Amino acid sequence: MVEYLGNISKYLGLPINASSHGHMIDNMIGWVHWLMILLFVGWGVYLIIAVIKFSSKSNPKADYHGVKSHFSQYIEYGVIIFEAFLLIGLSIPLYSQIKTKLPSANEVHNIRVVAQQFNWNIHYPGADGKFGITDITLLDEETNPIGLDRRSTYGADDIVTINQMHLPVNKQVMIHLSSMDVIHSFGIPEMRIKQDAIPGMTIPFFFTPTMTSAEFLTLIKGTIREGMGYEIACAQLCGNSHYRMRGYVTIDTEEEYAAWLVEQAKYLTEEVDEDW
Repeated sequence: MVEYLGNISKYLGLPINASSHGHMIDNMIGWVHWLMILLFVGWGVYLIIAVIKFSSKSNPKADYHGVKSHFSQYIEYGVIIFEAFLLIGLSIPLYSQIKTKLPSANEVHNIRVVAQQFNWNIHYPGADGKFGITDITLLDEETNPIGLDRRSTYGADDIVTINQMHLPVNKQVMIHLSSMDVIHSFGIPEMRIKQDAIPGMTIPFFFTPTMTSAEFLTLIKGTIREGMGYEIACAQLCGNSHYRMRGYVTIDTEEEYAAWLVEQAKYLTEEVDEDW
């Protein structure tokens, strides 16, 4: 029943759902719209009745006793119950599932995202599975945007990209989000995720992509978004070039993702050889 009535969301023009938890968010959006529809129709009907019933033509003489019926009070109780259902029955369980029950470190792909005016710096831990140390004194806009210390214990094999994120399909991903300047907001509409990046804080959130980029591009053929893949949008006004703070996400098969990591490691080796 909950999912059946929540399916109204598929008629609301929402982006394609490409995450494991997305259908729950869509269901909640659908139920919120049912409440809005009921309130819109109810208040509309009430307005028409009030205009007709309390017009000077219907009531040439003022009635100072007013309405004695408790019908409106019962309607208010019904709205409160509906809102309690939305909060306790849908919102809190959903929030608990996707925000508070963090998976163990061994079950997820950990990726750091450092927001910066006006880029998304993406940090992968490399083959050892651990992040190297970052140092603000090593920051360089062109060669080292996150200040990664390549000489630290786990830093030699780390991979850093700018505005280009690769993720494996059907694998849980943990994003460790931070900002080096102002408040940003990391959002991928198709994944139904959005999280503010706060300076001085590292905020973890996780999701599981369920659709590769190739499958997504096939689904959007013939639409206004044809040829446009998953995008990272900044949903918080962060400066005069906020409009161009856009990243791109590629959801790979497990084999494609492994090949991409190998390719990036090869480039990294070549860079190290050139430095030497």
